[in-house]
Amino acid sequence: MFLTVALARRYIMANRPRTASTRNEEEMMASARRKLTQTTDPVEKLRLLCLSRGTAGVMGLGRVFRRMDDDGSHSLNLEEFSKGIRETGLKLSEEDTEKLFNAFDKDGEGTVNYDEFLVNIRPKMNDTRRKLVDMAFDKLDKTGDGIVTLEDLKGVYSVTKHPKFQSGEMDEEQILATILKKFENNTSVDGKLTREEFYDYYSGVSASVDQDAYFDLMMRNAWGIK
Repeated sequence: MFLTVALARRYIMANRPRTASTRNEEEMMASARRKLTQTTDPVEKLRLLCLSRGTAGVMGLGRVFRRMDDDGSHSLNLEEFSKGIRETGLKLSEEDTEKLFNAFDKDGEGTVNYDEFLVNIRPKMNDTRRKLVDMAFDKLDKTGDGIVTLEDLKGVYSVTKHPKFQSGEMDEEQILATILKKFENNTSVDGKLTREEFYDYYSGVSASVDQDAYFDLMMRNAWGIK
């Protein structure tokens, strides 16, 4: 009996309707995997590796690199850089990792500014989309300190229409914590979201959405932008 219920549940999960966002993301991931077999450029290869992991792939890379910056210098040497690549779980050869490092070590001093590196790895967003991302973050960052916390989300994101709030399964704080956690990607769960991390996440989302009008509608509906 238990096995029958478990199998039925698995069947329902596997065959439940997918949202447009889920389909877009799956198509982007499949496209990235196909393109990976054709590119030899290490920068493009890493970008495609990130996208092949979904909309949060670039965000995960960014969190690892920022976490490694113990001295706040915004730079990493080759050893730190290579360790960061390995920690993300992205499969890049030592040769490609070194090529990537050298491409960004422009002055030949043996360090890479990871902010500049991440900006170049992110899929490009046009000005219209970037403005929407800025508007969303500014709305969330009620204190204006450049960091969004659970307290910032309260009163900005309404949970009243959330099905788990309506069913009583989760309260407001639990739902808001879940929303914030989707930006954490298990690489650095600190309950704080910076603007750069927000860019990292939405650059991946943007890459999965072809039409500006759809991206605009998605952002406005998600964050109540007027």
